[in-house]
Amino acid sequence: MKPNTNYRNLKESYLFYNIAQKTAAYQLAHPGAHLLRMGIGDVSRPLCPAVVEALRRAAEDQGRDETFHGYMPECGDPPLREAIAAHYQRSGVKLDSEEVFASSGASDELGDILDLFQRGQNTVILEPAYPAYVDANLMAGNRIISVAAGQENGFLPMPSEDLEADLIYLCSPNNPTGAAFSRDQLKVWVDFANRRGAVILFDAAYEAFIQEEGIPRSIFEIEGARTCAIEICSLSKTAGFTGTRFGYTVIPKELEREGMNLRQMWIRNRTTKTNGVSFLLQRGAAAVFTPEGQRQIRDNLRVYRENARILMAALDKTGTWYTGGKNAPYIWMRCPAGLDSWRFFDLLLEETQIIGTPGEGFGACGKNYFRFSTFSTPEDTAEAANRLTRLLEQLERGQVPLAPPD
Repeated sequence: MKPNTNYRNLKESYLFYNIAQKTAAYQLAHPGAHLLRMGIGDVSRPLCPAVVEALRRAAEDQGRDETFHGYMPECGDPPLREAIAAHYQRSGVKLDSEEVFASSGASDELGDILDLFQRGQNTVILEPAYPAYVDANLMAGNRIISVAAGQENGFLPMPSEDLEADLIYLCSPNNPTGAAFSRDQLKVWVDFANRRGAVILFDAAYEAFIQEEGIPRSIFEIEGARTCAIEICSLSKTAGFTGTRFGYTVIPKELEREGMNLRQMWIRNRTTKTNGVSFLLQRGAAAVFTPEGQRQIRDNLRVYRENARILMAALDKTGTWYTGGKNAPYIWMRCPAGLDSWRFFDLLLEETQIIGTPGEGFGACGKNYFRFSTFSTPEDTAEAANRLTRLLEQLERGQVPLAPPD
């Protein structure tokens, strides 16, 4: 037996381990301290009542002979697939329900979808990036081609004609930066992919946070995307399914490479490798797409948007550069006083008891940037904004002693 030696190419995943270690050490030294956790991308609002009721009814159905359900269709329950297609239609995107596939979450699908492609592909990843994009492709034996993003392009880089791309990961609104591509910018990527014969894997996990006109919620709002793109979405942040797990993937019927139809290939993959998403979860997910479910999840999303507004106001007051927040649940700020992201993490923890995420953990382009999540409670967010404002103002006046770099 030979193991998958591609695992040797993985770097140690130190980001959240280091955060956990530093946090634990601080709490041990300061028992009883209330830490303001603005780093993790988990939600704080519970499942909405429509979903909870649907899950309860589904559980009761499983306990009765006349309503018991065994295996579900591997690609998703047809009524649920139709409900998701209708949801797209309300945004002006016409889909056939057979182009929609139920999944157990976007994170699973972003790696599993690589089964459709030969190993050794040139995979383009915009940096800073969600670390799983890189790791999943390294495990698969693909070559990573990083495209650097920065303040000069608003963390929204465009392709160059000499970019050797087979697969392209795009996330908009982006994790970690919160930056979102405009319609014109996405059109550039779509046209590039079609010219190259590349496939875009479009991570739309945060589409529900978009508020501005001209920012597409789906890659399929862009002309030409049906011949070059796969969209992967999730209810984790949209509807609080981080602990419940449900997502969906869209593969258009027109998407073909070398005479092979990728949608048909994915049907074969799912019917071979899975037994489908559970009956309970599909019933809960279906409730999200009802009028009542949509109203209720919008109430929760408003809480996170208000959190973002409060944090953005603090950064605006102190003249701190940032992106995100308006169309995404993440705010990506430049670290003050020339600090790198880990030194700023330590300073925040010691001086304000705020926990965020060092940008360096998302790639070298994030070394001098820092990510805040807006998924905390309103109370903790308001307190964090006050403490952050004070710290940034004190740094500006030189009133905070800074430890030398390691």
